[in-house]
Amino acid sequence: MTDAYYFVSDLHVGGDEQLQECEFEDEFVEFLRTLETTDEEAELIILGDAFGLWEFTQSAGMTKFDLLVEHHPKLFEQFRRTGENVRITLIPGNHDAELAGYPEYVERLAEYNVTLDPTLSLTRRVAGKKIWIEHGMQEDAHNRMPEFGNPRANPLGYFVNRHITGKAGQLSGRGKYNWLKDIQSLTPLEEIPDWIASNYFYREMSPFLRYGALPFLLLFQVSLIYLVALVVEATGVLGSHIVTNATTSFLRQLGLVGDVVEFVIYVNLVVVALLFVISIPLYFFARDVRKTLERFGLVRKEKPDEPSDAPYVAAAEDVFEEYPDVVAYIYGHTHRVSLTKVGERVIINTGTWLKRLHRTSTIVGILPPVYYPSYRLNYFRIGEEAGNVVVDYHTIEKEAPKELTFLQRLLTRRPKREAKIPDRTVIEASEKEVVESAGKE
Repeated sequence: MTDAYYFVSDLHVGGDEQLQECEFEDEFVEFLRTLETTDEEAELIILGDAFGLWEFTQSAGMTKFDLLVEHHPKLFEQFRRTGENVRITLIPGNHDAELAGYPEYVERLAEYNVTLDPTLSLTRRVAGKKIWIEHGMQEDAHNRMPEFGNPRANPLGYFVNRHITGKAGQLSGRGKYNWLKDIQSLTPLEEIPDWIASNYFYREMSPFLRYGALPFLLLFQVSLIYLVALVVEATGVLGSHIVTNATTSFLRQLGLVGDVVEFVIYVNLVVVALLFVISIPLYFFARDVRKTLERFGLVRKEKPDEPSDAPYVAAAEDVFEEYPDVVAYIYGHTHRVSLTKVGERVIINTGTWLKRLHRTSTIVGILPPVYYPSYRLNYFRIGEEAGNVVVDYHTIEKEAPKELTFLQRLLTRRPKREAKIPDRTVIEASEKEVVESAGKE
C-alpha cells in the first residue's frame, strides 16, 4: 500500500547551449534527497515536461538523453538514489513527448530508477478513491499531440519551440545579460514582442541612446497634457496665455533644469505634431492592410483572450462525470499553479519549477514594461488520513534573481504576490465510506 503520492511537473531540464543551465537544480536535488530518506511508502509522479527535448535542435533520438545525463549528472545520480527508496514515475508531456516514441527511453530511465509510463494519463487510488493524472497538453489546441507515441507527428507548438526557443538558447550567450534563454519562462506567447522590446531598451540598447531618449519618453505624457491645455487656451476658455505664462514662470524657477524640461516638452510637441500629420494617411493604409490580412486569416479580428484554465476545468468535469470515484484531477502544462475545489472534488495544476516572469507597467512615461522574475518551486502531496483524502501543498524557498537593472526597478513597483494556495485541503469521505473503511481495518 502506498502512503502518499508526490506530484511535480514542468521542470524543462535541458536544451541547446544556454538552455542546458538548470537554475533550480540544487533545490530539486535537495527535494529528491528528502524523499530518499522518507519512511513512507511513497511514489513521486512527474506529470510531463520533465525534460526539454523539443529544445534540443542540433541532436536527435537517444543522443538527447545522453546529453541530458552528461550535462546534469548530479540530478540523474540523485534520481538513482531516491528511486531505491520510493517509486519514481514519469509520464511524457508535449516537450518530452518523444519519450513515448522510443522504447529505448524505458530502459535508459530505468537505469536511474525512473519508471517511464508512456501514456497520456494514469490513475492512482487513495482512501478508496481515484486520482486522475495527466500532463494536460491535449486540452491545448497548439500543443495537442496529433498521434501520441509517434515522434514525427508534432503539433504547432513543436515548431514554435524549435525555431524560437531553441534558437534563443543558442543566441542568448551573445547578449549583454544572457536574457534571451528566459523565453521559455514567458507566457502567453503574445508577450514575446513586448518582452523583446523591453529587454532591448533596458539591457541591450546603447546607454547613450537610452539615457538620451529617457527624458523625452518620461515627459511624453506631460507634453500631451500641455498640448491639450494649449489647445483649450487657444479656444479662449482659459483666457489669453494663462497656461503658457504659468508654465514658463514655473520652469524659470527651476533654472537650468527648467530650461531642459522646457526644451524636452517643445521637442515632444513637434514630434506629436509630426506623428499626427503622418498618422492620417498611415491609418487608412494600415486599416486596408489589416482587412486584407483578415480575409486571408493571417490576423485575428479580436484581441487575444487572457490565458484561461477553462478547457482544463471542462476536461476535469467530464472526467468527474464519467468516473464518479475520481476525487482529484491533476495536470500541469500551463505553468500556473492552482487548486480549485469543485464540490467535494479538486482540480490541481502543478505549476512549474522554471523562472516566472511577471509583466509590470512603468509608473510614468511611455517606456516599455518590465518583467519581474520570481520562482514558485512547489509540489503537492496526496495521502489518506482517517478515511479522508488529504492534499498538502508545499513550496520551496528560492530567492528571486537580482537581474533587473537600476532603471527597471526605479520606474516600476514590484508586482503583487500571486494568489495563495491552502497548505492543506481535505476531501472528506461520506459517513458510509468511513464506516466501511473502519470495518476493513
